[in-house]
Amino acid sequence: MTIIPTTRPLVMGVVNVTPDSFSDGGQFLDPDAAVAHGLQLLRDGADILDVGGEATNPRAIAVTADEELRRALPVVERLAAAGAMVSIDTTKAVVARAAVAAGARIINDVSGGLFDPDMADAIGDATYIAGHLRGRSIAEVFASEPMGPTARPLDWATVAAELAARLAALPATARERAWVDPGLGFGKGADPDANLALLRHAGDLGARLGRPVVIGASRKRFVRRAFGVRDDDAAGLDAASVSASLEAIAAGANVVRVHNVALLRTAVALYTKE
Repeated sequence: MTIIPTTRPLVMGVVNVTPDSFSDGGQFLDPDAAVAHGLQLLRDGADILDVGGEATNPRAIAVTADEELRRALPVVERLAAAGAMVSIDTTKAVVARAAVAAGARIINDVSGGLFDPDMADAIGDATYIAGHLRGRSIAEVFASEPMGPTARPLDWATVAAELAARLAALPATARERAWVDPGLGFGKGADPDANLALLRHAGDLGARLGRPVVIGASRKRFVRRAFGVRDDDAAGLDAASVSASLEAIAAGANVVRVHNVALLRTAVALYTKE
C-alpha cells in the first residue's frame, strides 16, 4: 500500500507504551490508557498514530522482542480496528511483521535498518520510514554523539547520502514508497544549532532523495536548549516543540511527529489557513 502525504503536512501523534520514554514514560504503559490516549490524539487531529513499545533515548533499557510485542501489539490492534492509520515504532523485524499483520500500515524504524538486517524483508506492503543514525544499537548511537568544541556536526548532505544508502538496501518496491527521517537528536547530540540546521534543510533532503520527509523534534533535548525551556516547564516545552515543527513545515517537511497534537494542529491550521 502506498501512502502519500497530502498537500498539507501530516501530523503523527506519539503513543509511547513504555515505562522509560523521555517525556511520558509510564503514563500509557497500560493498554487501556494507551488506546484511550491514541483515540484522544485522533480527536485532536492526528493523521497517524505512532505506537512504540521500546524507548529510544540515552537512559532507556533495551527490551526483548517478546516484551515489545506484549506492550505494543494489543494497542496497535485496537487502534487499527478503530480506523486509525497506525505506525509501529520499532527497530525489530519480528515486531514490524506482527504489527503489520495486526493492522499497522507504517513501520517507523529510527535505525533505517541498521539494527536488524532482516527489516528490509519485513516491510512487505507497508510504508517504511528510514531514520538516520550511526551505530548498531541505541547505546552505541548515543556513545558516538558529537562531543567537544571541535566536533563537526553532521550536515544535511552527509545525512542525505547515508539515508540514500539505507534506501538502496531496501527492495525496490519498498524504496519507492519509503519516507525518510534525518533523526534529530539521534547521534547529533543536544546541540541546538546542529539539529536545527538539519531541520531547516528538510526540503533539501526530500528533494535530494525524492522521498517525503518526517521530522520529529517534539520534546527533544535540543528543543529545550534552543528555546531556553526550564526542565520543569512542560507547557513551555510543548510550545517550543510546536515552533520547531512549524519551522520544519516551512522548510518542506511532509510529516511532523509530536506529542501534543492538539496544540500543533491549531498552529498548523493557522499557518496553512485551513
